[in-house]
Amino acid sequence: MIDQATRLREIIHQNKIKKNSQNSTENMEEKTSNNARIICVTSGKGGVGKTNFTTNLAIALSKLNKRIVIIDADLGLANVDVISGVIPKYTLLDVIKYGKDITEIMNTGPNGIRIISGGSGILDLVDMREEDLKILINNFNKIDEYADIILIDTGAGLSKSVLSFVM
Repeated sequence: MIDQATRLREIIHQNKIKKNSQNSTENMEEKTSNNARIICVTSGKGGVGKTNFTTNLAIALSKLNKRIVIIDADLGLANVDVISGVIPKYTLLDVIKYGKDITEIMNTGPNGIRIISGGSGILDLVDMREEDLKILINNFNKIDEYADIILIDTGAGLSKSVLSFVM
C-alpha cells in the first residue's frame, strides 16, 4: 500500500520529468533569483495544522535573525493573516487581476515576518487559470530580496494550484 507522502513524491517526480521534457516556452523562471531558501508546507489532508506550523516556524526563524516571507498559497481559504493578527489591504488576487506588484501586497506580521495573503472567501482564487498561476509564480522572483527564507503555506490536497506551488 502506497502512503500519501510516497504518492505525492511520485506526482512531483512525474511533473518534473514532464516539465523538463517540454520546451520551456512558459518562461517559468527559477522561483528565486538570489538564494532565499524555499520551504513548502503541504499535506493531502486539511485541518492538520499546516498554517499554525508555518506561522510558528516563521516566528521561530525570525528570532534567529532570519528574514522571513510567508506566502499564503491556500488560495481562497487563506488564513495566515488571521492567525498572525494582520488585516491585509491587498491579496494575491490584486496581483493577478489588477496588476499589483507582489512587493506592494506584503504585510508585516509578528517579529517582522512578511506575509503575502492568499485571500479568504475569494472564489476567483479557488479555480485559478494556468496563466494566472504563471503570473503569480513569476512575481515570486521579486520576493527574494526581502527574505532569507520563503515559507509557502499551501491548501489541502493535490490540486493543480497546490502542485504548482510545491514544484
